[in-house]
Amino acid sequence: MKRWTPWIIAVLVLGLLAAGALRTLSHRKQQQAELAAASARPTQATVELLPGDVAQAQLRRLPISLPISGSLRPTRSAMVKARVAGELRDLSVREGDTVRAGQVLARIDADEYQSRLRQAQQQADAARAQVDIAQRQFDNNKALVSQGFISATALQTSEANLNAARSTYQAALSAVEVTRKSLDDTVLKSPMDGQIAQRLAQPGERVGIDSRIVEVVDLKSLELEANLPAADALQARVGQQATLQIEGSAEPRAARIARISPSTQAGSRSVLTYLGLDNPAGLRSGMFARGQLQVGDTEGIAVPLDAVRTDKPAPYVQVVQNGAVAHVPVNITQRGTLDARPTALVEGLPANAQVLRGSAGPLPAGTLVKLAPAAAAPASATPAVPAASAAR
Repeated sequence: MKRWTPWIIAVLVLGLLAAGALRTLSHRKQQQAELAAASARPTQATVELLPGDVAQAQLRRLPISLPISGSLRPTRSAMVKARVAGELRDLSVREGDTVRAGQVLARIDADEYQSRLRQAQQQADAARAQVDIAQRQFDNNKALVSQGFISATALQTSEANLNAARSTYQAALSAVEVTRKSLDDTVLKSPMDGQIAQRLAQPGERVGIDSRIVEVVDLKSLELEANLPAADALQARVGQQATLQIEGSAEPRAARIARISPSTQAGSRSVLTYLGLDNPAGLRSGMFARGQLQVGDTEGIAVPLDAVRTDKPAPYVQVVQNGAVAHVPVNITQRGTLDARPTALVEGLPANAQVLRGSAGPLPAGTLVKLAPAAAAPASATPAVPAASAAR
């Protein structure tokens, strides 16, 4: 037994040395793996936000508005048409000319109508002469009946002839008046003060009855003719105000609903709504306008509209919580404008939360952020650049 003791001790020592070497090798491999994992893991950077990238959610009252658009048209306009047929003469007004009510705009050749008037007058004179003859005959027969020389039937016949002659004379006088009216209609006058919008005929043309000659419009009173969907029209009321942006005009114009059509349009099922402009100076008929009609207001948590992101299945807002970005799902209840900026009322967001505007760009949840001093932000800096580059 004593002879095998050294061998046993040697084997045990070798086993202990081998176990220690294996343990050391395993520990070193574990350290190397952890070091490799730490090297492969990206270092999370802190994104510096400009003051313009952050907004505070607040409880506000948001005006409810409806989008409207349409063309401007004058409240008062008139289409001057020919009332008699003939050759057009003396048409000197053109588009843009200012005219007064009663001003002569054009004439139609009146020679034919003057001849007709003379003919009608002569026929009336002839009918008047027949009345005088019938009157004398009736007077004579009346005297003869009283003396018994003729029968009462003859007197009744002469009386009937007298009444017929009077009726013929009255008809002739009416014909004279009709012919005189036609003669007067050869002179075309402006029915109102305004400007010539269209000239639709030329001197020398032969025009028929109801041919359009010129259009007169009054630009002192303009209105917007807007088509509102039937659902939106239920919220519209006479007197509600709107702000319009007219094409070609830098300044917004105020308007208010003057009239609402009682029926919908065939096909589109829209409702015509007419808005009178408070100050139409400098505007023209036919200009296109778009704007917002104020129909009420509602209260809720207000955030900038660009802060609500839609790059996920459900809308969400990026919120700064404990120096990091968190994604909070929200539900938009109303859109509108506050302080001349597009704003949304949302549900699911607490008041006074710090939200990131759209200029900050999309940031992953958990991104560390810090707010840069206001003095350090250049006036012309674009907020989206530092946030997006830092995120990359």
